[in-house]
Amino acid sequence: MTVRLVNDVIHLEGACQVEEAEALLVLVQAGAQRSVDLTECRQLHGAVLQVLLAFRPPIRGQCKDPFIRDRILPSLLAS
Repeated sequence: MTVRLVNDVIHLEGACQVEEAEALLVLVQAGAQRSVDLTECRQLHGAVLQVLLAFRPPIRGQCKDPFIRDRILPSLLAS
């Protein structure tokens, strides 16, 4: 499973495919105080990214993929 909840932190790990978007959506909607940790994330499907952009949870860690880290993460961190 590439989406898992530990305490109030949602961890995205490995290659997060389209199937993970719904799991992420459920976890984000269920806890407004939850943050998302991208430390072990290698790849984000566009649907997963849309959930992150729509709900703007606090983001932790740096993604291993340089494109996500350098191009996508700044959009997620912008207010």
